[in-house]
Amino acid sequence: MKAGIVGLPNVGKSTLFNCLSNAKAQSANFPFCTIEPNIGVVNVPDNRLTKLEELVNPERVMPATVDIVDIAGLVRGASKGEGLGNQFLANIRETDAIIHVLRCFDNDNIVHVDTTVDPVRDKETIDIELQLKDFETLEKRLERVKKTARTGNKDAQKELDVLEKVKSGLEAAVSVRAIDLTEKEREEYIKPLQFITDKPVLYVCNVDENSAVDGNSYVDAVQEAVKGENAEIIILAVGTEADITELDSFEERQLFLEDLGLEEPGSSVLIRAAYKLLNLQTYFTAGVKEVRAWTIHIGDTAPQAAGVIHTDFEKGFIRAEVIAYEDFVSYGSEAKVKEAGKMRVEGKEYIVKDGDVMHFRFNV
Repeated sequence: MKAGIVGLPNVGKSTLFNCLSNAKAQSANFPFCTIEPNIGVVNVPDNRLTKLEELVNPERVMPATVDIVDIAGLVRGASKGEGLGNQFLANIRETDAIIHVLRCFDNDNIVHVDTTVDPVRDKETIDIELQLKDFETLEKRLERVKKTARTGNKDAQKELDVLEKVKSGLEAAVSVRAIDLTEKEREEYIKPLQFITDKPVLYVCNVDENSAVDGNSYVDAVQEAVKGENAEIIILAVGTEADITELDSFEERQLFLEDLGLEEPGSSVLIRAAYKLLNLQTYFTAGVKEVRAWTIHIGDTAPQAAGVIHTDFEKGFIRAEVIAYEDFVSYGSEAKVKEAGKMRVEGKEYIVKDGDVMHFRFNV
């Protein structure tokens, strides 16, 4: 599961990517690694993991991770191949969610591609290019569906109705994610077409240091512009965050944050938000060899969660022994949780909850 960082040139995308790649706020011993020059595996900050480590004292700790992709800057005409348009659109299509960076600061030393700072205009520039690309995808599908619908095929006629609604939306500059469709319509007709503007989006307002806590007029304009999109907005002073990651000690970083009026680095907030944006959650395994956070989709069953560890665990699933995180912390150990009768035994239908501490029984 990958989240792609997008935006116009010179809005802070690569600085943000580098900042995330060097994020040391949670713990210096959790490494960052790069799969390719523009793809980073970033640890998801989680205080619960730190607490489990204190209680269990394992040989190693493994956090959950999320893949972040630094995508080339987009310019007007990208949908027609302008600039690095084709590369940009191919890369963004391969991601599962979009982190859209908007420049919300003034700085005469950093040239804006459109000469003036206007984050709402910048957002619309990228939206239009992505919508134009989606329109191409839609027209190809519409052509085929119309032919089938003319034969009286009822399924094709249903799909045609949905696609015509999408067409009207795109023509009105409405992204697919914001078009009024039922879950069933999205699952059956929209999801297979992989529309770029159907991907969930998180807007990052890149502000100056003085606006890191409360934002500014640019942020206010963005909030007004996206209020109908059901999208989250994060305020981040990317340049300042980059400075924080350069500090060597946890204490230095905390002092810097306190001076800014922040409780934690914005990069930590962003990583967690990206994780949530991808519809992901965490369960834990906790033993003396390893305390580990495992990534699953929200709504996954116990066998599916077991399969993340090894496919054999899912195939031969018998049951799951489950402890709520709060109970584990409250009683202090697995043994004491068992003594208190707080460990549950769950079967194949159990929907895993975020924070469950689990142990699987299986037979292959």
